Amino acid sequence: MKLYSEYYVSEKCERFVNKIWCLDNSIGESLIENKLVLPNGCFNLAIVSGNAIEVHTSKQKYEMNESFYFCSQMTNKVLVNIQPKTKVTIIQLHAWTLSMFPNYDLSNFTDSIIKINQTELPFTNEIDSGLNSNISALLSTINTYFEDLSALHSTKNTIEKICEIIKVHNEEITVSEIGKILNVSQRLLQIKFKTATGLTIKKYIQILKFRKSVDQMVNSGVEKLNLTDVALYNKYFDQSHFIKQFKDVTKTTPKTFNSSLYFLSKKR
Repeated sequence: MKLYSEYYVSEKCERFVNKIWCLDNSIGESLIENKLVLPNGCFNLAIVSGNAIEVHTSKQKYEMNESFYFCSQMTNKVLVNIQPKTKVTIIQLHAWTLSMFPNYDLSNFTDSIIKINQTELPFTNEIDSGLNSNISALLSTINTYFEDLSALHSTKNTIEKICEIIKVHNEEITVSEIGKILNVSQRLLQIKFKTATGLTIKKYIQILKFRKSVDQMVNSGVEKLNLTDVALYNKYFDQSHFIKQFKDVTKTTPKTFNSSLYFLSKKR
């Protein structure tokens, strides 16, 4: 049994969904505890099947039994304990996806999780939340919905444009520069972005840059890591600035970082 697995959506669906990932302890007989998840600039829709999962964010502890949950943007590491006979399937949504639904104001919603009813979800097909649910059926439902949404909204809105500009510039751009590109005031950009994501644009850039650094560390091998190279490659001011940012999120240093404790993205 693979505890962590990833599944990928269609090319058109990828505009709104990064991937689907699973934490599977469905045939396990013991508690899986003290596993960690890092922020990555995405929202998550979690489907808990079976018993329950316990999640500790920087704000509080959540006991998540079998149901559907919406997880906000995370700004610090999250600790996860998974009970036996439990599976968690997570639909990872890009930062701009919720901005397609302007009735949501997420300004003050970070590092938080809320329980939701399946009736609140926009999908036409009912999602099977059972322990033996079929990932293929879920992928089909997600692909169909978001492909239709993409066709309905062929023009990118302001939030998607901001995120695209940040990506094109490799997280090396200021809010002022983004405002000039879009011909929109900094203040209006900040208000729109925080309402849609819960984050400031600066914080979002910091999270993306940090996560890129961690992925680079893991892929290169921690034991071979040259911190100065990682810091310079990711345009941190210097090594000490990189270490401070790292400690702010993980509460440990890059040298003592143990990637085996974390659920980290697979290299695609």
